[in-house]
Amino acid sequence: MPGSLHKDLLASVVVFLVALPLAMGISIASGMPPAAGLITCIVGGILVGCISGNPLQVSGPAAGLSVIVYEIIQEHGIARLGIVILIAGIFQMVAGLARTGQWFRAVSPAVVNGMLSGIGVLILASQFHVTLDDAPKATGIGNLVAIPEAFFKCFNTADGTNSHVPGLLGVFTILIILLWESLPFKKLKVIPSALIAVVIATVAATIMRLDINHVTLPDNLFSALSMPKNWSDIGNWNLILEGLGLGFVASAETLLSASAVDRMQTMVRTKYDKELFAQGVGNVLCGLAGALPMTGVIVRSSVNIQAGAQTRLSAILHGCWILILVLCCPFVLRYVPTSALAALLVYTGYKLTNFKIIKELKKYGNSEAAIYLITLCAIVCTDLLTGVLTGVVLSVLKLLYIFSHLEIKSTAPNPEKTELYLKGAATFLNLPRLAEALDSVPASHELHVHLEDLDYVDHASLDMIMSWEQSHKANGGALVIDWGTLGAMFRDRRRGAREAAQAQLGLNAMELEENLVNIVKQPLDALEAALEPSHDGATPATAAAPVPEKPPHSAN
Repeated sequence: MPGSLHKDLLASVVVFLVALPLAMGISIASGMPPAAGLITCIVGGILVGCISGNPLQVSGPAAGLSVIVYEIIQEHGIARLGIVILIAGIFQMVAGLARTGQWFRAVSPAVVNGMLSGIGVLILASQFHVTLDDAPKATGIGNLVAIPEAFFKCFNTADGTNSHVPGLLGVFTILIILLWESLPFKKLKVIPSALIAVVIATVAATIMRLDINHVTLPDNLFSALSMPKNWSDIGNWNLILEGLGLGFVASAETLLSASAVDRMQTMVRTKYDKELFAQGVGNVLCGLAGALPMTGVIVRSSVNIQAGAQTRLSAILHGCWILILVLCCPFVLRYVPTSALAALLVYTGYKLTNFKIIKELKKYGNSEAAIYLITLCAIVCTDLLTGVLTGVVLSVLKLLYIFSHLEIKSTAPNPEKTELYLKGAATFLNLPRLAEALDSVPASHELHVHLEDLDYVDHASLDMIMSWEQSHKANGGALVIDWGTLGAMFRDRRRGAREAAQAQLGLNAMELEENLVNIVKQPLDALEAALEPSHDGATPATAAAPVPEKPPHSAN
């Protein structure tokens, strides 16, 4: 136990150093004061750390939710944000009690990567303006379109603006991150690159007395707490829908992160329903406190594991250190330039926008890459929830297509014989086409049905073939199907069929846990910031239905 305590203490300090600058930067990106993110860190560390379903996962504000929070504030105002987070938390608690934790992990990797890349584009575009001490625009498209103009103003000082000063400080911050991460000394990398960059940028800005914006924190952290005032808003359907959307995205992000954490160590395994309930409790409290929403976050969790954490004590203590800092010496944080924190998130957005994943997705078919790009574009052009739902709908449509698509090819090698080749899925949806192919066989022909490329056949299709066989034999014909070979083939190929044809769909939570390592690797690691090397994560697959053995009245 003493050894475990020592390791947990060290890990908690490292996680604290990682979480501090990120919490303030994510708050600014969300359109909230830095204190809101710090409160979420404290709640996520102390409260959720005590009851979480994965003791080594660290919870707090996430860059992935900053886009949703910003949109909610723009549409409904900060006063109603607490109600939305409260609804999201209640949704997560109910989902956890209903034991739906595993289902939240069943999301197509194309949609997950499209979501993360879309978030990356939005974060990069909005925080580019904050790096110049300018306010971001109301929409993602607006931020993208305004980048050239903001860039031009940065170098045009004739109008009296000094946006080049915070801009250069932001560039300086990113260069320090890149330099620190490129150092060959592994022991030095225990200190997070983001912390080093923000500290150096803060010292430089203070010494040079730069005229730029700095972080604002109240003298008393508890004065930043703001409970919802108009409780009648909890029945507003627009806010309910916003809360459900926020809860869904936060749950998917948390459980994907938990799955990756399970892959990084063997000490504990995630209890997904308990973790989902714990996140709900944390978000209910954050909603009541007027803070940011929380998720389980992969970067802090991976840092926690790499630093040697053994128990949940490390996550709890990291929240305690943040609480002590903001209560005892908040003046230290007021020296931090907002442009340095925004630059940290610009780099985060760049890392999230991982277009290299298209090459990986193409291994499972061009349709997966198309779903990724459509999801990304829908998020940037509309909003996060609409984009994610678009991707999910496309994945479901692809699933329906694959399990309803049947290729039928008929040949007549000689005047007495017909060959019928079936490929894909023979289901009741294709009965009319299959019946038409069978009815086109001459009455006296010997029909050979080839099922080697068939992935699935349902009872309705088999029953129709058997009924047709009786009629065909009565007219002098014959049906030849090697049912024994068919049964053996499906026994041998069942696992292969799942991994090949249906791994493209990415809708099964079991495969998600097995393959998250290869498909969602970089986006998950970049989910909060580019602080550490990539960690592994997953892809999904669906299960194929078995094909029955030889029917009792089959033909030879």
